[in-house]
Amino acid sequence: MPRRSLTRLYQDEFSNYSLAKFQQDALAGLTVAAVALPLALAFGVASGASAAAGLVTAILAGIIMGLLGGAPYQISGPTGAMSAVLIVLVQRYGLEGIWVAGLLSGAFLLIIGLMRLGRFIAFIPAPVISGFTSGIALIIFIGQIDNFIGFKTPGAETAAQKFIGYFNAPFSFDWHTIALGLVVIATMFLMPAKWSARFPSSLLGIILASLLNFTLGWSAPMIGAIPRTLLLADRLSFANIHWENFSEFLAPTLTITALGAVESLLCGAVGSNMTGVRLQANQELIAQGIGNMTIPFFGGVPATAAIARSSVGIKSGGQTRLVSIIHAVGLLLSMFLLTPLMEKIPLAALAGVLMVTAIRMNEWDAIKFMFGKRFKTDMIAFTITMLATITLDLTQAILIGSFLAGAVFLNKIASIDIEIQDVDIDRLKQRGIDTEGKCKRARVAFLTGPLFFAAVGQFNEAFSNLKETHTLILSMRGVSLIDTAGLEALHKLHERLHQQGGTLMFAGIHENVCNIIERGGLKELIGAENFFWSSDQAIVEAEKRGCKFC
Repeated sequence: MPRRSLTRLYQDEFSNYSLAKFQQDALAGLTVAAVALPLALAFGVASGASAAAGLVTAILAGIIMGLLGGAPYQISGPTGAMSAVLIVLVQRYGLEGIWVAGLLSGAFLLIIGLMRLGRFIAFIPAPVISGFTSGIALIIFIGQIDNFIGFKTPGAETAAQKFIGYFNAPFSFDWHTIALGLVVIATMFLMPAKWSARFPSSLLGIILASLLNFTLGWSAPMIGAIPRTLLLADRLSFANIHWENFSEFLAPTLTITALGAVESLLCGAVGSNMTGVRLQANQELIAQGIGNMTIPFFGGVPATAAIARSSVGIKSGGQTRLVSIIHAVGLLLSMFLLTPLMEKIPLAALAGVLMVTAIRMNEWDAIKFMFGKRFKTDMIAFTITMLATITLDLTQAILIGSFLAGAVFLNKIASIDIEIQDVDIDRLKQRGIDTEGKCKRARVAFLTGPLFFAAVGQFNEAFSNLKETHTLILSMRGVSLIDTAGLEALHKLHERLHQQGGTLMFAGIHENVCNIIERGGLKELIGAENFFWSSDQAIVEAEKRGCKFC
């Protein structure tokens, strides 16, 4: 489908818009706000920032990215995957690391969108994405153990080191915080889905845990003060950016950029399947870029489109991008009206929400299919990416997983099938083709597969012995791809035949392959008269030239 401008997207969405549709949008927006409120608070804390930062992020992302997004169903905000990346940044560089990397990643996303490169994000293999998602889920889960058990353990560079630390150093349990976390976990797992559709189970779990903590007078750690403003005291300003450390932020910036793009486009794919409305990927990346360049100056954290919130909006009957705006307004009102209540939410309750979210964010269907059907290469790519995610830097994990999956894929497609046959005169005569004689020195090679650098060795080996061949016909109907290495191999094959007085002919070449051959000068070198629609035509033409083949 052709690219559509933002103006055209608005025209498509709001043509024939009515009061009834607005009522649907309003109800869906408020429903999403109820789902997003506990997640925004939890992801703000999980990012190493604050609950207020998560709330500010959800409000600004809902408005800015909602207004500029590439589809009516996209709802953005802080996410679990992003928080797993950000917590590492905070440990290394403080809050400034989040803000600077968020600003730079927003600029990168904007450039990617403006240059219309969004489709290249889809080139990351599915097993790598699944492994990365599972690794992030483990990071989130492990990162919440402290809040769940009520004991602060020493920090660590990676989730794996953090987890191992629980076995190497003594720590204690606070049964009050564990009980509060279990209340939330039990509520989210046991509450029937039809009830959750009316009232989010995560929000109910937090309410129950907060009431329990208050009623019994427990002293479990709580969220604490939440400012009633969108402009937080701790925020980015150009004056406090240490530009001399710019190079240190490049790797995390690339990670946030890749993660933000992948999550947003995956969310768009899910929404497109649910609604039939196609996401305009490049416009979505522009929206994500502008939003993430703006949010740090208010004290928020990087955001991306969220599948859970977008799905709730669609299922609640949302019609347009007003759902995202109304959801943001609902969160803004909660900041001013519900702050005294939100400040008393136990951190253990948020830990319970995040632990369940981490479990649910795994792509269980894809994992079950991959391991159930025993796709070994996908299993290896998934496992290595997941392990790399929890033991290494997240940027390295993406690179390792993508490199591995690319190498496996390259190995699969590097094989080219070559079948060489002598000319069957009887078969030609049965088909009514008169060869006017007995061909005794012609050979036809049927090629199937891409002829590129990884397959050139096999190609050269197949034609290593051409001493008895005067004319060789390459039937390339099964070759849809050729690169310069393949073109060079054809040149050398022609030279060898030409030196022994032979002829190279081509049959059934795809248009794109033919274009490469022409650009490489091979067609001019061999002569257009040696290119045919079929191998049969090539054989007949060779016979007419008086050739005797074998």
